[in-house]
Amino acid sequence: MTAGPRSLDDWLQLQQSVHSTGIDLTLERVREVAQRLQLLQPKHRSLTVAGTNGKGSTVEYLTALLRESGRRVGTFTSPHLLRYNERIRIDAVEASDAELVSAFQHIDAARADITLTFFEFNLLAALWVFRAREVTHAVLEVGLGGRLDAVNIVDADVAIVCSIGMDHRDWLGDSLEGIGREKAGVMRAGRPAVLSDPDMTAAVAEEAARIGAQLLWSGRDFKVQAQSATPGARWGMQGGGVSWQDLPAPALQGAVQYLNAGAALVALAQLPEPVLPTAAQAARALGSVSLPGRFQVLPGAVEWILDVAHNEPAAAVLAANLRARPCAGRTWLVAGILGDKDISAIARELGPVTDQWILCGIDQPRGLTASELSQRAPQFAGAQLADDIAAGVARAQAQAVSGDRVVVCGSFLAVAPALQALTR
Repeated sequence: MTAGPRSLDDWLQLQQSVHSTGIDLTLERVREVAQRLQLLQPKHRSLTVAGTNGKGSTVEYLTALLRESGRRVGTFTSPHLLRYNERIRIDAVEASDAELVSAFQHIDAARADITLTFFEFNLLAALWVFRAREVTHAVLEVGLGGRLDAVNIVDADVAIVCSIGMDHRDWLGDSLEGIGREKAGVMRAGRPAVLSDPDMTAAVAEEAARIGAQLLWSGRDFKVQAQSATPGARWGMQGGGVSWQDLPAPALQGAVQYLNAGAALVALAQLPEPVLPTAAQAARALGSVSLPGRFQVLPGAVEWILDVAHNEPAAAVLAANLRARPCAGRTWLVAGILGDKDISAIARELGPVTDQWILCGIDQPRGLTASELSQRAPQFAGAQLADDIAAGVARAQAQAVSGDRVVVCGSFLAVAPALQALTR
């Protein structure tokens, strides 16, 4: 056990070294510490959100809908873009440094000789702050996987699985069926589980049946439909205990956002005390959501688009969104991608919508140099190389002309420094 006062930065630095590995998909250690802190039987209601992509937007829809309905909401997400505090919010306001330091002090005292990963400290701090702030509802984004993710120590009242795609193969396996079963592990017997994607692998539904969860599957148990295929179309949905018509489009862009918003509405209706916002509340909530780094558009003579797309399914969604948003000039793509991703698959999806690649190095344990990245896919032939994202952004700024757009993507570690460079 450590002792003595520390700043938030000091605590975060310590947490990088407490456990022998950065990722450890076991629940025994973190559950034991949570038990010691009496965090496993909260007074608030909980919703967990799992999936390969779509978690962030679904979490934000849930948060906004609950707030508009008069609830006090704790939100837990990861990773962060610019500040660690982004991960833990109460009614959309980040937890303060003092709150986080206090939580870490109690966690550190309770753990004694038990080691915790960075993410496990993070989750326990969120649960501590939520209790201290007396939230009525907690919305928890699952990190890696589901069954063995630290968030799964929480017996959520409702679970949502957004999508299943190929990612984190070293940890979750190399088949959609295996990944789906891992992510379905957040479901609980006798409790509702909502599936956002109508085309999700059937393995998730099979696992839900094995667990005994009460499954609500988009396209089967409820239907979400936009009134046209054009961006910004009004929409409605039916089933799962809710019925909506003529809703305004969600604020976040992309056809998948109708599915994510619909799943959020269905999930809230399944709570033991159902949350059923009025039409006006739903419209305000869904229209107010913003999510930095997820198809975030910075307008100007040269348009910048920031998107943390870092796997094949996310790259496909990004490509579709770019096609749906015409550009008069060239599309520059500034990319920094970690070495354990399926880089060739990402390049295949984005290659057809890219006129010029600028490949950037990422100086992190899983990172690649720009030269190493350039060798991972034939689509990178002719790419410009930059030492890091800041240099790549500067290259794009120097070469793009009015009517062009610049897309920065590939990782949170790519989008975060780009956002800092473009907004300071």
